[in-house]
Amino acid sequence: EVQLVESGGGLVQAGGSLRLSCTASVFSFDDYAIGWFRQAPGKEREGVSAITSVGGSTNYADSVKGRFTISRDDAKNTVYLQMNSLKPEDTAVYYCNAPLGVTVAFQYWGQGTQVTVSS
Repeated sequence: EVQLVESGGGLVQAGGSLRLSCTASVFSFDDYAIGWFRQAPGKEREGVSAITSVGGSTNYADSVKGRFTISRDDAKNTVYLQMNSLKPEDTAVYYCNAPLGVTVAFQYWGQGTQVTVSS
């Protein structure tokens, strides 16, 4: 069973920054594209950003383009999400998983990390 552990969330004022980390206990971590997702209260979980396995190509939701940067360190089985110029609408619980088409590769989600942006 793959374990996903997200960390780095917190309370920050609008315009501030946070760096999230996602560590996965999976063999051949570098074979997987990894994505960040978020879920705000009363809303569906949505994809935020993802990074491919080979080449490290990245993509971002329009709402975070230019503000968030995803990166990975395969030696540490870790993916990061640098979040700058945070807005109150970024408030959510952030999760990571391995996007696989319309689903995800890892059956169980981690506990997530809470990001709260005050105005």
